[in-house]
Amino acid sequence: MGTSMTAAAGRSLGRRHIVLALCFLALFIAYTDRVNISVAAVAMREELGWSQTTKGFVLSAFFIGYLLFMIASGWLARRYGGKRVLAAAVITWSLFTLLTPWAARHSLGVLIAVRIGLGIGEAAVLPAAFELFSRWVPMLERTRAVARFLSGVPLGQVVGFIGTGWIIAHSGWPMAFYVFGALGLVWLAFWLPGVRDNPATDPHISRAELELLQAQKAGHGAQEFPWRRYLTSPAVWAIFVAHFCHNWALYLLISWLPSYFREQLGLSISSAGAFAAAPWLACFAVANLSAIVVDKAIAAGVAVILTRRVTMTIGFAGIATFLMLMRDVHSATTALALVCAATACVGILMSTFLPNALDIAPGHSAVLVGISNTIATIPGIAGVAITGWLIDTSGTYASAFLLTAAVCVGGALFYLLCGSARPIDLTEIASHDERPQPSGA
Repeated sequence: MGTSMTAAAGRSLGRRHIVLALCFLALFIAYTDRVNISVAAVAMREELGWSQTTKGFVLSAFFIGYLLFMIASGWLARRYGGKRVLAAAVITWSLFTLLTPWAARHSLGVLIAVRIGLGIGEAAVLPAAFELFSRWVPMLERTRAVARFLSGVPLGQVVGFIGTGWIIAHSGWPMAFYVFGALGLVWLAFWLPGVRDNPATDPHISRAELELLQAQKAGHGAQEFPWRRYLTSPAVWAIFVAHFCHNWALYLLISWLPSYFREQLGLSISSAGAFAAAPWLACFAVANLSAIVVDKAIAAGVAVILTRRVTMTIGFAGIATFLMLMRDVHSATTALALVCAATACVGILMSTFLPNALDIAPGHSAVLVGISNTIATIPGIAGVAITGWLIDTSGTYASAFLLTAAVCVGGALFYLLCGSARPIDLTEIASHDERPQPSGA
């Protein structure tokens, strides 16, 4: 009876899917608020007289706050629950989005401070969501759940790029920040009454679904994060390196595609926004399709690590290949096709390193993802700024594309050497903690 109930829960639409959908919407809103400045900055640069280097500093300022608060947000999510931390995060980043037009017209320093504040708010979205996933997502749904959640990134970019271009054309660039900043406050009205940290406390969950989730409980008893055990594991560093290399490519594409289509290929601001948005539809579709394939392969008995390695290799090799082909393109249509292929490969990678964190450390995934995303934020600061410098120096995007391709190849090779899907053994730590203590200790 219990087995049939569990199978039925796995096939039905349950409370876990509502939690996942709201986490997806949070990430979607986060990326509309994050990327709208990539389009708006084209108009802001023309109005405020920024150089490409100045624009690079403005775009990269977000990642300073994002990096500084990432590990702390993972610890907070672990201690106080993903629901509270994600709610506080959405309130914070929404308010800073609303303040952006005022800050930009006040001074460059104030704008950079506001962008840092926006980054602090958005730092919590991944760790808080993974804390919830470790309780709400069954093992055989991990890849799909994470990929569906992460597909909020490309969809947020599509809406952010197209919506910002349209709003600027009709109402000016400040209105883009007011519209997207308000979305988070609407989201809160659904999140606060609709989600519980623990499935066992959800009054609307079915017995069958609760049985499914408890049967694959991640083991949240140990509260302390075993820093030394995790940070000396090659499997953990394989995730960190892959995440870093993925984000180098991701942030290049997010931050510079509108400028690439506008300045290198001569499109209008609204057209540049539309061209920069289209590739992320390919990313969204491929991310979800590849995740279904991966989970079905795992359910059919294919080794988890084999699925991670194959998808990792295809994703990174594809990004590198298509960026190399873009170096000498002068046709907007050809460039769009190549960018769509590259972002589709970004989508493939959504089935790899972050689901891998749930593979090897399900009970500590919030903190682990916080550490990983901290390291992976470095490209948002260094990579985005370096790209601006390379464009100013060379006058083209070719050198930036070449550097990113090399980073992707390096990430694939490192993961192939060090990646693992086996849960990291913490029994030695537990045994040490359970030893009798000396009298008076």
